[in-house]
Amino acid sequence: MTLPQTAQPETGQPSTALREMTWRDIPVLALLELKLFADDAWSEQTWWAELAGRPRRAYVVSEIGGAVVGYAGVDHGGEVADVMTIAVASAAQSRGLGAALMDWLIAEARRGGARNLMLEVRADNDAAQWLYSKAGFVMTTVRRRYYQPADVDAQIMRLTL
Repeated sequence: MTLPQTAQPETGQPSTALREMTWRDIPVLALLELKLFADDAWSEQTWWAELAGRPRRAYVVSEIGGAVVGYAGVDHGGEVADVMTIAVASAAQSRGLGAALMDWLIAEARRGGARNLMLEVRADNDAAQWLYSKAGFVMTTVRRRYYQPADVDAQIMRLTL
């Protein structure tokens, strides 16, 4: 797995780095999930199961100054890869970390031989939809009332690699 190092922004912010996710990250990831996704948050048990899915599944974390501020994961399913998750802590958003994680997901899907990369996104998550559209994803279908208990639709998006 090749991990890019993001350049230090011209704003003087600390540089960020992507590294392979490890089991030691799980407690921090579970807390970050709760802050970001509340009802939809992955538990520590879910994270353990996801990491146990390697090498079919690949995950990275994004760090600033040694603190985990983002993460992403992909499932290598052959010609179609799936984005399992992507997130950036609220305090670290608007710094290009989401785009860096998305670039890694796309590169990782290509490395695994995928021809398409799929994802699902909450219909009420405008920021994520913007990021995905900017990366070239297009909506293919909608799963009605997919996210529970909020009854929010899921938009299914695809990127042809």
